[in-house]
Amino acid sequence: MRQAGADAERNVRARSGPLYTRDVGDGLAVLLLHAFPLNGRMWEPQLEALCGSARLLAPDLPGFGLTPPPSGIPSLDDYAAAALGVLDTLAIDRVLVAGLSMGGYVAFRLLDRLGDRVAGLLLADTRATPDTEDGARRRHQLAAEIEASGVDVAAGEFIPKLLGSTSQAERPELIDRVREMIRENTPVGLAAALRAMAARADSTPRLARIRCPVVCIAGEEDVLTPPDVARAIARHIPGGRARTIPRAGHLTNLEAPEAFNDVLRDLVAASTPA
Repeated sequence: MRQAGADAERNVRARSGPLYTRDVGDGLAVLLLHAFPLNGRMWEPQLEALCGSARLLAPDLPGFGLTPPPSGIPSLDDYAAAALGVLDTLAIDRVLVAGLSMGGYVAFRLLDRLGDRVAGLLLADTRATPDTEDGARRRHQLAAEIEASGVDVAAGEFIPKLLGSTSQAERPELIDRVREMIRENTPVGLAAALRAMAARADSTPRLARIRCPVVCIAGEEDVLTPPDVARAIARHIPGGRARTIPRAGHLTNLEAPEAFNDVLRDLVAASTPA
C-alpha cells in the first residue's frame, strides 16, 4: 500500500505535459483538483486521513507548486486535458473527481471527456456560472498586477476572501500556511489561471446530464461561493445533494477537515461498486 508522506509522492508525466502528482492510498481513485491560488499541497489533510480507504491523486496544475508554468495562454480545457493525462498515464478506469473552487471549474470541463469513467463528483465552494463582465475584467487586472509585482499580490487579494471569519480570528497558523502555499506558485501560472477562469463558459447546461453520485459543499462563512450557490448547483443535478460546513469559509477542506473528510469518505463509499 502506498503511504502518505514525501516518500510516496511521485512525478507523473502525463501525455499532455508534466504534472507533479501526489499519489497515495489504495481503492477507488479520487482526483483532487486544487483551488486558486493554492496547489495540490492543500489536500494534505485528505491525503493523510483517507489514504486507507481510497487512492488519492492530487496534482499541481500548470504553474502551481512543483509543476512548470504553462506555455502560451491555456484554457480550463487545457488544465482538464492535463488532469486527464494523469489518469490515462496511471491507467485509471474509474475515478471520483473532487474539485474545490477553480478545481470545480476544471472538474466541469473533465466530465464530458471522462464520460462513464466518472464514479462520483464532489463540488466544493465552486460555481457553475461564468464570471460577470466586471468579474472577468478584475481577473485580467489582477493577472497583470501579479506579473508585474509577484505572487504576494495574490496573497493580499485572496487570503481575506478564502478563509472564513472563524479561521481568521482563531487560526493564525492557517493564514500563514495558506500564504506559504500561494508563494510556492509562479506568477506566470497564477496569471494564466486567472485569464483561463475569466474566459470560462457557463457549465450549468452540463449539470442535468450528470448521472453519478454528487455532493455540493460550501462553507457557512464562504463569501465567494455561499451555501446558496452549492444548493443551486445541486438542484440542477439529478439526485444531487448539498452540504453546508459550519465555521468554514471558502477553503472547507483546510478549515474544517474532519467534516470535509466525512463527506468525501461517504461519497467514496457511495461511488464504489458493491
